[in-house]
Amino acid sequence: MEQSKRLVSLDVFRGITIAGMILVNNPGDWGNIYPALGHAKWHGVTPTDLIFPFFLFIVGVAITLSFAKRKARGDSDAKLIVQVIRRSAIIFLLGLVLQGFPYYDLSIIRIPGVLQRIAIVYFFSSIIYLKFNIKWVSIFAFAFIILYWILMTFVPVPGVGYANYEPATNLGAWLDRLIYTPAHLWRAVKTWDPEGLLSTIPAISSGLFGVMTGYWLSTKKEPAEKMVWMFVMANIALVLGIIWDMWFPINKSIWTSSYVLYTTGMALHFLAMCYWLIDVKGYTWWTKPFVVYGMNAIAVFFLSGLLARIMSLIKITMADGTQIDSKTYLYQTLFVPMFSPINSSLAWALFYVLFWLGLMWILYAKKIFIKV
Repeated sequence: MEQSKRLVSLDVFRGITIAGMILVNNPGDWGNIYPALGHAKWHGVTPTDLIFPFFLFIVGVAITLSFAKRKARGDSDAKLIVQVIRRSAIIFLLGLVLQGFPYYDLSIIRIPGVLQRIAIVYFFSSIIYLKFNIKWVSIFAFAFIILYWILMTFVPVPGVGYANYEPATNLGAWLDRLIYTPAHLWRAVKTWDPEGLLSTIPAISSGLFGVMTGYWLSTKKEPAEKMVWMFVMANIALVLGIIWDMWFPINKSIWTSSYVLYTTGMALHFLAMCYWLIDVKGYTWWTKPFVVYGMNAIAVFFLSGLLARIMSLIKITMADGTQIDSKTYLYQTLFVPMFSPINSSLAWALFYVLFWLGLMWILYAKKIFIKV
């Protein structure tokens, strides 16, 4: 593969991941979803639980490929660090904008969130890439998940008296309540947050494993060798994650270290497959919709979430005088009469994905790529 050639497989992987995010975040009815499209109740993993760590892994790969090109053309580390700070701040701010819309009551706005975690992982992964060599990148990646395991497993939780992995009483939940106060946490529970502060430490490792993969893809090795070793390392990560699960259960909500290794293995498998099929063998006939999504990933995630919130605020008065939000009205009018409850819910989610694909295709055709 030519080093100057864009890695289309990464764009496709990013596009599939973002489309998956929108799909699982926007069912017609949260009470009717297929198990694979929901998160695991606590310990364990579903296909939905792969989506967020996949994106952080992709962020890491993109850091290496993008910054390597910029350094090759003469950009200094100082200039790149300024860009990293700026981009991280914008992504974090977009997360707060989405969380607080439309009222922005600072006393209750949720501070953690998906975009906020992406911003933090991007910041630390970028700084580590720019300031350290690949050996130290790998040391940091493993050190963070080992440190997190030690903290969660051996540090007694204040007020509880013992370390544990339960939702409201683990060390991360205690720290979230201490730093943010319950009013600023995930409104579904208010006692902990799935994007909490402590669990962001192993999430950075998800990004750093992507950075390591980007290093490997940037080498002058033959494509077949790159692909084979990606599959080998994927299997090693999966096995280690499954073994560690016996002591530190795979869990997305608290982003356990076993979860990091397991999802990294899955991400490596997926990227290796895409790399071989798309960039090496040239089977690109099916990739265009995902490239369209992948080229405006952060923008479509933000805008799709914003529209969902706007639709929940617009009320429609029914014939009996009751009011429902516009999303519910459209869902019940267009999809509920056509399918079973669970398939109606899925049909709405698919419609929402296709709706945003159409809008992003317009931007793609006009070569408009919204960068932050």
